[in-house]
Amino acid sequence: MAHINGAPLTVLPRETLLQAALRSGVDFPHSCRVGGCATCKCRLVSGRVRELTQSGYVLSAAELEQGYILACQSVPATDIAVEVDLAARPASRRVTGRVLAQQRLTHDITLLQIQLDEGLTYKAGQFAQLGLAALGEHARSYSFATPMQADAQVQFFVRKVEGGALSTLINERDLTGVAAIVEGPSGDCWLRPGAGPLVMVAGGSGLAPILAMLLDAAQTANTRPVTLLFGARTESDLYALNEIEAIRQQWRAPFTFMPVLSALSGDDAWPGARGMVGDHLPVHIGEAAQAYLCGPPAMVDACTAALLARGVAHEHIFADRFITIRRP
Repeated sequence: MAHINGAPLTVLPRETLLQAALRSGVDFPHSCRVGGCATCKCRLVSGRVRELTQSGYVLSAAELEQGYILACQSVPATDIAVEVDLAARPASRRVTGRVLAQQRLTHDITLLQIQLDEGLTYKAGQFAQLGLAALGEHARSYSFATPMQADAQVQFFVRKVEGGALSTLINERDLTGVAAIVEGPSGDCWLRPGAGPLVMVAGGSGLAPILAMLLDAAQTANTRPVTLLFGARTESDLYALNEIEAIRQQWRAPFTFMPVLSALSGDDAWPGARGMVGDHLPVHIGEAAQAYLCGPPAMVDACTAALLARGVAHEHIFADRFITIRRP
């Protein structure tokens, strides 16, 4: 048994607190449902839970000390009581549209362009639930790859996941004209105001929210120095290089771009940085930096640890952990 703000709730065996709440009709704040965004955080008042994933890189040290947990990753081990701000659920809209175009960016990442039937308000860096008529109610979370557009067009970078029904469909079939549903926005990885330097790290399709934030900021008189590190396996996995160069030329402050390749042999002629992207991060970190990390959890966690070790405050680190879901 669980109590949410004093109201009783039955939790089935192996059910997370969030699953139980949603099943029972409780409008519990949530977004990604996989432990990557902290939208479903709540304070554990009493009892014990079994956490499905480690939450130390999602919740701050202060939140952990105060007993906060992620409802989507917490299975009650005893009767529990939690407190949560049920008004914290972000405003979200469900908008229909159609696939306008697709473009293969790498061997396993496709740009999907959708014309919405009406505009959807979001902040560059946020994500949405994307569904296609060909798969019924099946939907997955993808970050917007551009800032909000006046013509109500949105773009997503979709990486093909082995066994992933939606990502496979997008990467392997011509979907031009197919009906789509975009529900959002979600996530809190948008560019905060400030005057200090920006450190941005992207891995794979995690470039989408980073690119959206940079495109949005480049349209203003932004004078903050930027360092962008882009982690990929091989040179063929790099993409959007022309777009990044156009932003660099438009940026009104120093703009450093460093692609880092992790799967090269000694014989490869790549002249740039090699290894894990987090290994190259420390030389670009200052205590006053504001950091944005988007990509695989291992990359985000390693970069977060490096930032904290160099004195960057936890509240100045914003992340979107691209957690893979392979079930259909």
